[in-house]
Amino acid sequence: MDREIPKAERRRQARLSMIKYGSIAAAVIVVIVVLMSSLRTSVARKNLQIGRVDRGTIEATVNASGKVVPGFEEIINSPITTKIVEVYRRAGDSVDVDTPLMLLDLQETQTELEKIADQNLMTQYQLDQQKLTNETYLKNLEMQVKVKEMSVARLEVELKNEKYLDDLGSGTGDKVHQAELAYNTGKLELEQLQQQLVNERKVRDADLQVKQLELSISNKNLEQMRRTLNDAKILSPRRATLTYINNEIGRSISQGQHIATISDLSHFKVEGNIADSYGDRISVGSPAVVKIGRDRLSGQVSNVIPASSNGTIAFTIQLDDDSNKRLRSGLKTDIYVMYDVMDDVMRLPNGSYYLGAGDYDLWVVNGNELEKRKVRLGDCNYDYVEVISGLAPGDQVVTSDMNNYKSNKTLKLK
Repeated sequence: MDREIPKAERRRQARLSMIKYGSIAAAVIVVIVVLMSSLRTSVARKNLQIGRVDRGTIEATVNASGKVVPGFEEIINSPITTKIVEVYRRAGDSVDVDTPLMLLDLQETQTELEKIADQNLMTQYQLDQQKLTNETYLKNLEMQVKVKEMSVARLEVELKNEKYLDDLGSGTGDKVHQAELAYNTGKLELEQLQQQLVNERKVRDADLQVKQLELSISNKNLEQMRRTLNDAKILSPRRATLTYINNEIGRSISQGQHIATISDLSHFKVEGNIADSYGDRISVGSPAVVKIGRDRLSGQVSNVIPASSNGTIAFTIQLDDDSNKRLRSGLKTDIYVMYDVMDDVMRLPNGSYYLGAGDYDLWVVNGNELEKRKVRLGDCNYDYVEVISGLAPGDQVVTSDMNNYKSNKTLKLK
């Protein structure tokens, strides 16, 4: 017959069971926590760039892309339609002033020059002939005027004589009348000749001016053709480096076609482009910094093209050290143009995370963890970014690329 187990014993056994199962549950929880902790995503601190938030001054800049170009570049175009006969230099050659670059076919141009020269000489002969004709004609007319003046003087004497005889009673009224009529007629004829002389001088002078103008135009055409022929002897206009030359011998080229380029490769400038929405932040004289790798070259905006092309505005940076050894024609650069100075603002070191003013999810150090935080950023320069909200001075923020962890909320920091 079974005995009833005492209540004290049953309570002791129940406590033992509770302790047993509780220990098992606690062990399971510890194991789960350890497993979750071991499986949690972690990053090594040494692989991160971490910046500290502080307060200070930011010289606000606008970022633009740029390209290094020669400080001076001259494009040589063909002055005539012709073909290439010979090429004397290659791209990359250093050339001095008046160094021959290429030979063009000048036969047609030379023939045209000779034709214009002949026409010019003919115009000169025509002008000389016109002067001689005018001089002869006007002298004859002047002589006729003098003869007529003498005739009128004689008629005037005859009129006086007839009047005198008439007063003495030896003459008649008819003779006086005839003498007076002859005298008045002579005076009118003299006036007519004198007016003709005046008019002829004006007409002849006008004709002479037309001929002189024709000769002047002919001289200009001749001089222009001589310059064209001289320009067609393609010479280097200055000491520089030949960066391009059309070396296709026998190739036909049209007037104005690009055939060579010479550049000064000892001095450089930077040509930049920026979205036209930022156009009001760039003006001539604005300080600028050009970044080439880790090097920074200072300068200022020397020219701004106000017209927008494809949504961008072009401008030029004149460098303080325009012969720096890092400068190479065609090299791509980043440009920072300063447009404002902000004092006593929260700031964070600039990095690849910054893409312009706006809201960001940044990773902030919290002990041995990184936690994602909503942050609003403002303007920047090449060193710092303005912090508007979401951070406080002293906060440590990851400034390197964290796109691989954008789905995480926290990260373990090793």
